[in-house]
Amino acid sequence: MKRSLQWHLSLVLGSAVLLAGLVAAATSFGLAYFEAKEFQDDMLRQIALLSLSESANAATSTSQQSGLNNDAITDPESRVTIFHLPSDTAPIWLKRDLSPGLHTLKTDVEQIRVFVRGDQVRTIVVQPTEVRDELAINSALRTLIPLLLLLPLLMWLIVRIVRSQLAPISSLSKSLDEQSAHHLGPLQSDGLPQEITPFVYAINRLLERVNLLMGQQRRFIADAAHELRSPLTALSIQAQNLTHADSLDAMRERVAPLQNGIERARQLTEQLLSLARTQAGTEGDSAVNVSVMARELIAEYLPLAEAKRIDLGLDEIAPLFLRAEADALRLILKNALENALKYTQEGGEVTLRLLPGDRDALIEVVDNGQGIPVSERERVFDSFYRIPGVSGEGSGLGLAIAREAANRLGGTVSVNERSEVRGLVFRYRQSL
Repeated sequence: MKRSLQWHLSLVLGSAVLLAGLVAAATSFGLAYFEAKEFQDDMLRQIALLSLSESANAATSTSQQSGLNNDAITDPESRVTIFHLPSDTAPIWLKRDLSPGLHTLKTDVEQIRVFVRGDQVRTIVVQPTEVRDELAINSALRTLIPLLLLLPLLMWLIVRIVRSQLAPISSLSKSLDEQSAHHLGPLQSDGLPQEITPFVYAINRLLERVNLLMGQQRRFIADAAHELRSPLTALSIQAQNLTHADSLDAMRERVAPLQNGIERARQLTEQLLSLARTQAGTEGDSAVNVSVMARELIAEYLPLAEAKRIDLGLDEIAPLFLRAEADALRLILKNALENALKYTQEGGEVTLRLLPGDRDALIEVVDNGQGIPVSERERVFDSFYRIPGVSGEGSGLGLAIAREAANRLGGTVSVNERSEVRGLVFRYRQSL
């Protein structure tokens, strides 16, 4: 079972209060006990002082006994006995040489607390310590009763207060559970404790990101469905046309467009999967040899470049290594090279440049094609967007995939116009 914050706080606070109460009770008991003992000693002094004015009555209280006698009890509850020496007969245990003041003596039966007053004519007041202890304990216990009765009330109040203070968390969870999965609204922070408010703000920021991501996913699904509908419809029509071919030559003529349509659908599906994998981004970072990757991509796209008589080359100053996801970085370079080769005219040039720096690395794909208008240079990174009037086949996903992969790697991508000649420069920049 998971730990309950409410019961944990109640237990901790209750234990602290209980411990503090017990310490306070023990302290109060001790102070009351010793104060009662001092009060009893003061009582002995007062009795000795008052007995001087009634010496005749005091003499009769002890004249016929050698120990404590019921007739000699001045206070039946306190069991206080008074002796006037030398007129009274002192008990055996009462020493004649006792100095004035308080003493504790031990008899054969019990312990006695003794107060002696005077030198020649002395007044002695005695009281059994058992009675004194009983009276002191009873007096001290009375001070504990309010505190002991208050402790259960404090425990109950702690539980109620903790429960009421944590009630907003339950309300927040209920409000979050009641929200629609199709649109997540922000949580209200009015009336919440200051300690909970940052947590609510963090949840609201997370909900904003989730809503943004869900919106992007919905648009992506709608655009993907729209883009797939056209090639699939064309494939269906071309397949039907095959059934109407009346000769082998006519069938061969109609198979070629069907194969091209299948290839376009395959490329589009592959790009969609690449974009989905890039957005998921489950691969971990590793040290990537960009120089080796660049040579592999040059070799991969060399047949396409030769088919269009494009001069495809690599410009490398020094070997370049990056800490990145290898597949994501490959997608960036692959889509940049593919776009450059696709939209560069026959006989053109495409160069892949690796430019390592002190703090960051720069990878460029430079071509001398028709370029991109300034007003369109941001829109070309949107999914399924194609510049109106530009020739060439494509799904409009290449640069979108490149930017998504760059965002995952913490880098940036941009397209810029070449300064010296006509053409375009695709740049990917990442910190080392």
